Formats: sequence, C-alpha cells, structure tokens
Amino acid sequence: MRERELTFGFSPCPNDTFAFHALVHGLVETALRFRPVLLDIEELNRTAERGELDLTKLSVGAMPALARRYRMLRSGAALGHGCGPLVVAREAVALADAVAGRLAVPGARTTAFLLLRLLGGEPVDPVEMRFDLIVEAVARGDVDAGLIIHESRFTYREHGLVAVADLGELWEETTSLPVPLATICARADLDESVRVEAEAAIRRSVEYAFAHPEASAGYVAAHAQELSPEVCRQHIELYVNDYSVDVGDAGLAAIEALTTRGVTLPA
Repeated sequence: MRERELTFGFSPCPNDTFAFHALVHGLVETALRFRPVLLDIEELNRTAERGELDLTKLSVGAMPALARRYRMLRSGAALGHGCGPLVVAREAVALADAVAGRLAVPGARTTAFLLLRLLGGEPVDPVEMRFDLIVEAVARGDVDAGLIIHESRFTYREHGLVAVADLGELWEETTSLPVPLATICARADLDESVRVEAEAAIRRSVEYAFAHPEASAGYVAAHAQELSPEVCRQHIELYVNDYSVDVGDAGLAAIEALTTRGVTLPA
C-alpha cells in the first residue's frame, strides 16, 4: 500500500490526545499518515454531516443519521461503565423538573442529548452550548440546569453544583450494558483496505498509550485547556479502557441498543 495521508478528527480532550498521540506522531507502524483535526465533539458531528474528514470521532447518538457517509471502526471508541453524562443544577431537583426548565446541553447530536431524551424525556427549553461552558452557565443562573460531559463531571462540584441524575447509571441499570458514548468512523467511500489499515493503526496507538502512558503527557497538557494533571488523569482512566482497543461484543450490543431506541434524531 502506498503511503496516504488521512484527515483524522478527534477532540482535544485528554482521553483522545492520550489515545491517539502515538498515531499522529508516527510512533506506530502503518502505511498511512494521519493529519489530526482537533474539534469539540459536536463540531465533529456537524463536520461529519458534510463528509469533510476521512476519519472522525462521532457521537453514537449521531451515527444513525450519518450511516450512509461513515462506517464505524472497532478501535478508538469511548465506551465504559460509570462514565455517562450527568444532569447538574444549583440545588437538588427531580430530573423531570430539570428537563422542564431551561437546560443547557452540549449539542443536539451528542450521545448525552440522546440519553437525556430516552431516560428523562424531551427537554422543554434546551439551550445548546459548548460542553466546557455549561457548568459556569448553570452556576451563574443563565440556565436552570445543565447536561455535562467529559471533564465537567470531575469539576462541577467546585462550582457549587449538585448532580440531579447520572444518565449513564440509569442506562446501565436499564440495559446492563456499557455506556456507548462515541466511536471512530471512516468515510464510507474509502477503500476497504484503507479502512482496515486505519483501524489497525488506531488499535496500535491505543495499545502504545497503555504501554507508554507518560509518552503523551506533553501532548495531553498542550490541549487540556488548563485542566489540572489530576483531572487529566481521571479523565483518561475513565474514558480510555479495553473498549478503546476493541469495542467487543458488549460494546457492539450497547451501540445497537442505543441507536435503535426509536428517538427521532435531528435532521
């Protein structure tokens, strides 16, 4: 196979920079080259609607609407236990009350929003904003509650907020399956040989990250948006796991369960 460059979209969050550091820095054996494009997960979901990237991280909640454009790879996914989105507020309220109020969400295409709709009902007044702005918006009183993802689950208490509901916990109680957050997908028009090689390279990158956990420290810190080393560590430990190497049968079952629940996704 001749060397080919592929654009690869993933987030600047610690789990992704940790997992894919080796790939984008040429530390794994592959006949491909990868050009990273770092964007927020909802930006990646929107970009995928235009088919701009060869490889991209996608919210599982966005995958059904993009099935004709992208095919899921088995490696690089974000699934797990105890890692789901939280609904937070300034004081303890029922989930039904949070959904009935002005609720900040990290994007209508995110898995978090799909889980909210499945487990909490349709929000009356959702306010879309970038995920890292939600905690402060709730603390200021700009919104009544917020749906938080990523590292916000480790920092919301510092802003005086309380957890209203753990949607991942509710999902696991309901299905006995891991929480399927996001996967890596390849554009459907890529040659099968390229997809296979890309999947293998991503797997090797995740395995390299586990074998050499300090190798990516500088890369992680450079994109960590002033997160403390402890929060970065917690983030990586929660979201990078065996499912990131290969989604496995349980991961595939979780993805199928979430994407066939019958909720209408945004156009």
